[in-house]
Amino acid sequence: MICVSIAEEGYDACLRAIDGLEFAEVRLDAALLSPVETRALFACGKRLVATFRPGNATDAERLEGLSAAIEGGAAYVDVELESAADFREAVISKAREKACAVIVSYHNFEKTPSRKSLAGIVRRCFGAGADVAKIACTVRSPRDNARLLGLLDSERKIVAVGMGDAGIMTRAAGPLLGAPFTFASLGPGTETAPGQLDSEALEGLMRILGPDERGAP
Repeated sequence: MICVSIAEEGYDACLRAIDGLEFAEVRLDAALLSPVETRALFACGKRLVATFRPGNATDAERLEGLSAAIEGGAAYVDVELESAADFREAVISKAREKACAVIVSYHNFEKTPSRKSLAGIVRRCFGAGADVAKIACTVRSPRDNARLLGLLDSERKIVAVGMGDAGIMTRAAGPLLGAPFTFASLGPGTETAPGQLDSEALEGLMRILGPDERGAP
């Protein structure tokens, strides 16, 4: 299953972007929506992930946006493992109230940690309340890819993503090895992470690698 990551600005642009998609992530940090617009967007009947990355908003603003998405009917909410504990717990508490699944995500833009460190990070994600652990690390070697994909040998739901051109294969191989989904961009030039392929290119690569026999999550 491919989740298309949307980073359009404005309600109308976001609505157009998700039209026709089965599964999408809405980057609220890029969308710049009001709480009313956010609730309306996530109430549109689509299967959507609400993500609000830090950087240009306070935790209070992020919590308001993610809460509005959850109230609107988000299928998943993404909260960073690296975020403050009180913020993370508030988001997860809101998600539990509305039966919204929780992705606890870890990002490393410098490297892929050791196998032991990655295993510890996964444990921390689930210990923090994850239904799905998302591990995204910059890949610099084939062994980095191997360590990330090795995380998928688990009964738990884990998304392992290699960032950068060297990690592209993880995006296609992940769902074929047990990841519940992977991420793609809407089209060329709309990437929300380094090394992200557009959905059409990713679908083609996945067909080459082999059929997804698990089916959709």
